[in-house]
Amino acid sequence: MLADWLKKRYDSLWEAFETDAFRVEDALRVLEDRFQDDREQVNVILSELRKAGYLSVKPDPEDRRKKIYSLKDKKEIIKEALSMNENKLTRGDLERLLKRAADLIRTRVDYTFILVLLFYKRICDKWKDEYERAYNEAIKDGFTEEEADIEAKKSTWHDFNIPEEFLWDRLRSEPAKLPENFSKAMKSLAEKNPELRDVFANIDFVQFTSNPENAEILRQLVELFSSYSLNNVSPDILGEAYEWILRYFAPQKAKEGEVYTPREVIKLIVEILDPKPTESVYDPACGSAGMLIISHTHVKERYGKKEAEKLFLYGQEANIKTLALGKMNLYIHDIRNAQLVLGDTLLYPKFKKGDGVMKFKVVIANPPWNQDGYPEDTLKKGEFWRERFKYGFPTKQSADWAWIQHMLASADNQDGRVGVVIDNGCLFRSGREKAIRSKVIKDDLLEAVILLPEKLFYNTGAPGSILVFNKNKPEGRRKKVLFINASELYEQHPEVRKLNRLGEEHIKKIVSAYREFKDIEGFSRIVDFDEIEENDYNLNVSLYVYPVEEEEEIDILAEWKAIKEIDRELDKIDRKIEGFLNELGYGKEDRG
Repeated sequence: MLADWLKKRYDSLWEAFETDAFRVEDALRVLEDRFQDDREQVNVILSELRKAGYLSVKPDPEDRRKKIYSLKDKKEIIKEALSMNENKLTRGDLERLLKRAADLIRTRVDYTFILVLLFYKRICDKWKDEYERAYNEAIKDGFTEEEADIEAKKSTWHDFNIPEEFLWDRLRSEPAKLPENFSKAMKSLAEKNPELRDVFANIDFVQFTSNPENAEILRQLVELFSSYSLNNVSPDILGEAYEWILRYFAPQKAKEGEVYTPREVIKLIVEILDPKPTESVYDPACGSAGMLIISHTHVKERYGKKEAEKLFLYGQEANIKTLALGKMNLYIHDIRNAQLVLGDTLLYPKFKKGDGVMKFKVVIANPPWNQDGYPEDTLKKGEFWRERFKYGFPTKQSADWAWIQHMLASADNQDGRVGVVIDNGCLFRSGREKAIRSKVIKDDLLEAVILLPEKLFYNTGAPGSILVFNKNKPEGRRKKVLFINASELYEQHPEVRKLNRLGEEHIKKIVSAYREFKDIEGFSRIVDFDEIEENDYNLNVSLYVYPVEEEEEIDILAEWKAIKEIDRELDKIDRKIEGFLNELGYGKEDRG
């Protein structure tokens, strides 16, 4: 389907040239006179017609740097369309596209604009695909072409309500008005689609392009994304592309305070918590929704796509820009059974039930480490504070145990599981944190403590730990905690020289140790509460299990033979040198 604006221009060019050859200057004369299009707009029009299969392009024999164009007959185009399948965009194509986009903006422009454009292009291309399907169905049902057109544009056929004038190709047709038109489009979409309000609320293309350099970057990005159709790209490939951008810019954003949790760490914690179909998963500090997406992937890989759709995902995020990234990320991954909301979780938890917080089967998060500003008097101003912080209040300097307590309060009382990635300091700091820690341990909620390797995270070289809690510990695990020292399990990060990462075999080893719940020398150890109490409720993993240094076995006989061989070689060299000295006339008395 050609958009109305493009169809009108095709008709005008056909009226002027039919299938005769013409140049850009010829097209400019026709379209400038009829529609007041400038040269840049004409280039876009010709590019769109070529991509849609309405235009043939050949080198100009008089000047190989230029092109000659000729229009195709509509009948020929329809015939071709019926006989050929649309080429699919490959993972390699998309990766090359995004690398070029990343090179365009480098560190000058917020990478959010790449993600917003990727998202916008996807929903526009998908709208066109939905239109085609609905239109063809209507024609089969006996609608006239005009009636089918009206029917296919109704919002009931589409994921999102997008007015036709705000579709990507229409916006692209006016390069000089890109900032203004994109801003109008996003305002309109936010009004017509409440679920997109948070996505577009913080994006201002007009302000962004007040810098002339940024205006040119936007134009180039739009042209770059226009080179492919994204409607038939699988959600898995598109989702990987979205994650690639987040990961690519993570080192830069870490300097600005943004936290990106390595997906290998998330995969580890998800494997341990093992969410299942029909269960609910909640991330109270969801960021770009990585924990929720990998939980969904975990269920899909084990039980199938239909069963994954029965997994219910919930997330809360305090930063509206980060919330937008999360909502786009979920849509790009084709995950619809998720609800993300804006708000300060520690003060105003948004998921409520009755007179308290909502309960979930799986609670998972990497909250801000050592977040300050949440002392007792502040937390008492928040909702449900008696229920959520029943073990006590942390210091103003670190909200680690406020986050942990909120997660415990949000876990199902029968069989809720909790996994949190947290700073090691909360395992052994004294004072208020020790008081909270001791009460949680005595209530037999803590199941495992896993020490991670150092240099896994983009924003800190500190190793961090994973705490696993269980509201229904198996009989054999009660009054015990499994300590796993995984500090030596890492490999060099393939993209960032100064970072490490968990490999697949490392994740498997840690998960296996957790599931088997047994002692492995130098790696894992089951510790009774009595010993933890004797250690003043210190949960520092290295206090209980320390990697065993591998001692090199020495073959004494082989070593002795090697030494004797060296002695023989030295003796040969010594005799050889002595012969040289004799030839030169040096006697024994000269050699001392």
